[in-house]
Amino acid sequence: MGAQPTVSDVAVAAGVSRQTVSNVLNSPGIVRPETRERVEAAIRSLGYRPHASARRLRTQKSSTIGIRLDPLTRDGISGSVLDRFLHALTEQADALGLRVLLFTARDPEDEIEQFRRLSDAADVDAFVLTSTFHGDPRTEWLIEHGQSFVTFGRPWGIDDMADPEHLWVDVDGRAGLRAATEHLLATGRERIGFLGWPAGSGTGDDRRAGWLEAMRAAGTVPEDELAALQEEAEDGVTPGADAMRRLSARCGGAVDAVVCVSDSLALGALTAAAGRLSVIGYDDTPVAASLGISSVEQPLDEVAAGVLDLLTGAHGGRVQPGAGVGDARHRLVVPHLVVRDGAPLTPSR
Repeated sequence: MGAQPTVSDVAVAAGVSRQTVSNVLNSPGIVRPETRERVEAAIRSLGYRPHASARRLRTQKSSTIGIRLDPLTRDGISGSVLDRFLHALTEQADALGLRVLLFTARDPEDEIEQFRRLSDAADVDAFVLTSTFHGDPRTEWLIEHGQSFVTFGRPWGIDDMADPEHLWVDVDGRAGLRAATEHLLATGRERIGFLGWPAGSGTGDDRRAGWLEAMRAAGTVPEDELAALQEEAEDGVTPGADAMRRLSARCGGAVDAVVCVSDSLALGALTAAAGRLSVIGYDDTPVAASLGISSVEQPLDEVAAGVLDLLTGAHGGRVQPGAGVGDARHRLVVPHLVVRDGAPLTPSR
């Protein structure tokens, strides 16, 4: 293998000084456009890549984003969403010359200790957080210590749509479950049930609101009967099956279809219903695709792009009080409904 091209090689090829090449790489705005174009052409022609370690020493930046690797879930279904997000984030970060550093943590408090350790050692320039929740202490710590960060998920319970001290990107779960419910209503189903997580989950409550909006707008079920069409369960296939049985027993079997906050619950519901009901899940995991279950897909490539844009763009991931939704510090991405043939396509009664 030949030696990697150097700054000197680029300078000779472009007919400029080493300092001019350095300026093009680090402060392109001070270089005349025609000179900059000549240097950039030489860089492309030679395949030159800046020495990452030297650049980090010079700029005192690690060009690294820290993100916690979430623990595996028991059923291995819903956890695949964050795995896919991590892949999208890593691939897009690499295209921007950034690295992703993974770390583990037992709980939010342990994650904060990891923030402290990585920040003190200057190992990362910014953090990406996932799985936000009500009263999340992680964001409070990062804001208090002036750290750059963006969350995949809103700051639930803290002016979650316009908090100027918290940059976030999220998927509109309410719109996703509303679209799923409206799809079932359009196919002739009237009594559509809902399987969700226990109340208090920001994400789960948001998705439930979408189902409720669609059912109220359709008016196929009286308001005082909507509560009977809802059932809660911890995430998982077995809890989903148990919740579906409770829902069916309470409604005397008078349920046309069910929408769920996750594919794990959807698989459980489909199992308990023995394929007699249309079931729509959420996350469009590989399991849902392989079994032909309709599901709401989170556009994770768009989420990753939004996170990186907030981290590297004009805001640089920095907390700057006084701004709001108007200057695009918050992104709400619309999900897609993926309809498959794994469930009945006609009303069950």
